[in-house]
Amino acid sequence: MILGMGPTELLILLPLFLARVVPWVLFVVLLVLAIRWFLRQERADKSPETVAARRSLGEVLRDHRERCKMTQELVAEKLGVSRQAVSKWEQGKTEPSTTNLVKLAHLYGVDPADLLREVGGSD
Repeated sequence: MILGMGPTELLILLPLFLARVVPWVLFVVLLVLAIRWFLRQERADKSPETVAARRSLGEVLRDHRERCKMTQELVAEKLGVSRQAVSKWEQGKTEPSTTNLVKLAHLYGVDPADLLREVGGSD
């Protein structure tokens, strides 16, 4: 006998108690997780100088192609895509697939991770 109640009464009251407590516990857990996520987010600098200094993926790809003295036609031929696809990548109208991005990095003689690090930076 717990709290003057028998096992049958406890089995009846336990779900009622849990129905009132569990939502609050879940709410607090989700609130803590949301606050942790928010605090870990990197704040993007939106100042006009920073926005102007950011480079798009297309600009980075064009700069590397020009540095390697390649034409869009040559890049397209090496990757097995159309020249128009390369043009759209460089204009920022579309983005290359992950596979093509890795192929581009190798074609330009850079590590794929380094290529992506240049996007958004002023390098």
